Amino acid sequence: MATQRKTRSSELQNRISQGSNTFQTSLLAWKVKEKSGNSKSVLKESSSMEDPKHADDQDEDDLQIAVGYFQKGPKKTSLNKNTMLEKHLKTVENVAWKNGLAPEAIDILLNVALSGKFGNAISIRILKCMIPETLISEDSVVKAVSWLCVGKCSGNTKVLFYRWLVAMFDFIDHKKQINLLYGFFFASLQDDALCPHVCHLLYVLTKKENVKPFRVRKLLDLQVKMGLQPHLQALLSLYKTFAPTLISVSLPMRRKIYFNNSKNLWTSALVAVKLRNQRTFPEPPKLTLGPTKGCSLKRKWSSLSVIPALNSANKDCGEKTWSLSDYFSSSRSFPLEELQSFSHLLQNIHCLELPSQMSSVLNNSLLLHYINCVKDESILLRLYYWLSQALQEECVWYNMNNYEQEKEFVNLLDIVIRVQCFLQEGFYSCEAFLYKSLPLWDGFSCRSQFLQLLTWVPFSSFSEMKPVLFNHLAPLFLTSTIYFKCSLLQSLKELLQNWLLWLSMDAHVQPVTSSPLETTLGESMTSLAQLIEYVGWLSLMALRLENNSTLLLHFILDFFEKVCDIYVNYDLPLLELFPPVIFHSALLSLDASILNQLCYIMYRYHDNLTAAKKNNVLKKAKSEFNLSSKICQEFNYYLTTMVRCLWMSKPFDKGMYIDPQSLENSGVTEYKYSLNLVRHPSLLSYAASFLLQESPEERTIDLTSIRGKKWNWYLDYLFSEGFQGLELFIKSSIRRCAGPQTQNRSTMSEH
Repeated sequence: MATQRKTRSSELQNRISQGSNTFQTSLLAWKVKEKSGNSKSVLKESSSMEDPKHADDQDEDDLQIAVGYFQKGPKKTSLNKNTMLEKHLKTVENVAWKNGLAPEAIDILLNVALSGKFGNAISIRILKCMIPETLISEDSVVKAVSWLCVGKCSGNTKVLFYRWLVAMFDFIDHKKQINLLYGFFFASLQDDALCPHVCHLLYVLTKKENVKPFRVRKLLDLQVKMGLQPHLQALLSLYKTFAPTLISVSLPMRRKIYFNNSKNLWTSALVAVKLRNQRTFPEPPKLTLGPTKGCSLKRKWSSLSVIPALNSANKDCGEKTWSLSDYFSSSRSFPLEELQSFSHLLQNIHCLELPSQMSSVLNNSLLLHYINCVKDESILLRLYYWLSQALQEECVWYNMNNYEQEKEFVNLLDIVIRVQCFLQEGFYSCEAFLYKSLPLWDGFSCRSQFLQLLTWVPFSSFSEMKPVLFNHLAPLFLTSTIYFKCSLLQSLKELLQNWLLWLSMDAHVQPVTSSPLETTLGESMTSLAQLIEYVGWLSLMALRLENNSTLLLHFILDFFEKVCDIYVNYDLPLLELFPPVIFHSALLSLDASILNQLCYIMYRYHDNLTAAKKNNVLKKAKSEFNLSSKICQEFNYYLTTMVRCLWMSKPFDKGMYIDPQSLENSGVTEYKYSLNLVRHPSLLSYAASFLLQESPEERTIDLTSIRGKKWNWYLDYLFSEGFQGLELFIKSSIRRCAGPQTQNRSTMSEH
């Protein structure tokens, strides 16, 4: 029996690895052989010190006997009056929840459950333990669906079957025949109890060819009858994606999770099997231009985070001998396993068929190129559906007792982040994951991955995102270390950059009133301005908490270095300045690089304002953007303050008042010169070094000697030391006059 069982298991693995297109249930493998069973019971008493695998062997033998009992059992029975039935049912449940069931066992037990021969209670218990060991045969599902037409099973059994079908959808070896049953499933929407679960199944099955006018009308009628149900909105939103002209009703602009996966009865079983089969998770493969091997089937189906091997949906296409008519046929599909290079992809792009398990494309850059080219929403929807389940099932702060899985979860996040970077597009399922997990996040676990996911959140209205995302980030930011603050500011800068790229492309491709989010360009600019204002507020709070840290100032100015160039670099009608506190902190900083960075930002603001002012004059009728006088006044104040401090040696004369008595009490006799380019605290060392180069023999340094021609030489010295930002600022904002007192005779270029 053991030899026969090992032979059957090896044959099953061969069929899976070879990918046979059809699956025939081998009933002979599940026939109960009483003589073998009796001999095993005798051997059991004489081999108590046998190999530990004996227990698993005995379980499988008992399972075969139990399945055989159910296959030829009585039509009607009572659980209370039949202890044999209870014994075999317990056997099936124990083996299923411990090791999973082979495809042959699932095929037989599905027929038993949906035929109703053992009654409603037994059928429900059998369905609850339909946990696959490896894969589920498509033929088994089709036969099970056929029982729904007979009317032998109860409504509760039908509901549970649809829930099971959705939960195990990714473990079905093929989907072609199931897709042919789309009309049958759609007709089942009439049943109020089945409607939510059928909608969920249709959501993962729907392709563009399935969207028909009569189905749209039916869904709209159901919505009128049942109200705004999430499952109906999900299917209508999907239909509108494929055929926007067929649906004129307004639907939610933001995509969200319409189905509650937390009610999956089989989640604990999947996690339990994954823990049992625990092994070192491989490092996530890099995206290279070519095919990559998926994870081994050693882990079987136990973890949703495992990226399966890449297999064609049409498994026998690689073994078929093609005729001339096949090559000219539009139905011919190219085996994905043979896809080796980008040129190979281009030659066969018209006949590619994506795998049934969409998650297998995550490790193949060629198929990611294909996804980018075809722009098929159903592909991304299938991927989003898998990701939304995988992220929640693997998340270490959802599953508080599974911290040993953090390595696997980190690798899953790394793969998802790498794919988002490759496609240059954020996944909505990752966005939903952030919204749900942020209130539970401790700010430490998977910090790098979490912050990278934040950078790829798709563009949306800031007012909608603030309560679910940014309001939760603020407490973490304010109570964390300076290193977390800097990391979050860097992530927000990359988020802003991704939004700017998306909006700059969208503004040129589509009219300003018909973006995918159904928002105008003005509303999009408002969201960007609110994000910049939010980061400015965070920066202000952080500077107060961290005592104007130089490291923190670097990251804050990095963010506003991106902000200052929005109008010129991205051709978007937006100009936003940093808060006054950030400006003064940078101007009075003791770090020369901070001052240089501030000068560069002011130079870029000057160029952007000049370009905006020129466009406003040339295009007065342009309504998307009007240059605000408040922005110009604020910039002129910043510019005047910098020039009067650094160049004219006249600080504190305008815009800021300091009591002269306080200055005298400080002991600074020549305070007016204390912030110019020579005496500024961050530049004193450079001034001293310059004078020592001029007169190495001098033991005392006279800073007042830097004037006239020596002032110009000093400026050249600063520029040679890497102060490009300062150089650009002086050339753009200060018109220098010839003469011995150059630094005192200059004019500013204001707006």
